[in-house]
Amino acid sequence: MQQDVYQRIKNHPDFLSLVEKRRKFAWQLSGVVLAMYFSFILLVAFAPSVLATPITSHSVTTWGIPIGIFIIVMSFLLTGVYVKRANTEFDEENQRIIEECL
Repeated sequence: MQQDVYQRIKNHPDFLSLVEKRRKFAWQLSGVVLAMYFSFILLVAFAPSVLATPITSHSVTTWGIPIGIFIIVMSFLLTGVYVKRANTEFDEENQRIIEECL
C-alpha cells in the first residue's frame, strides 16, 4: 500500500515539475555563489593589488576585507532565499501533490 502511494507521487506530473523547478533554482543560486567565490580567487591570483588597495588614503583596511565579508554575507543571504522558497512555495506544492495522491 505504502509503495503504491510513493509510486503515484513519484510519477505525478506536478511532482516531476516541482523536482525540476527546485533543482534549477538550487543550481542557479549555486552558480551565483560559485561565481562570487571564483571571481574573488581570480582577483587574488591575477590582480592582488586591487584587494591590497586601502579603502581611503588614511585607512589601514584594504578592499579585500569588505569584498570578502560581502561574499560571506551574500552566501548566507542566498541560503536564506533558498530556505524561504523551499519552506513556502516548494513545501506547499509538495503537500498539495501528496494530498492528491492519497
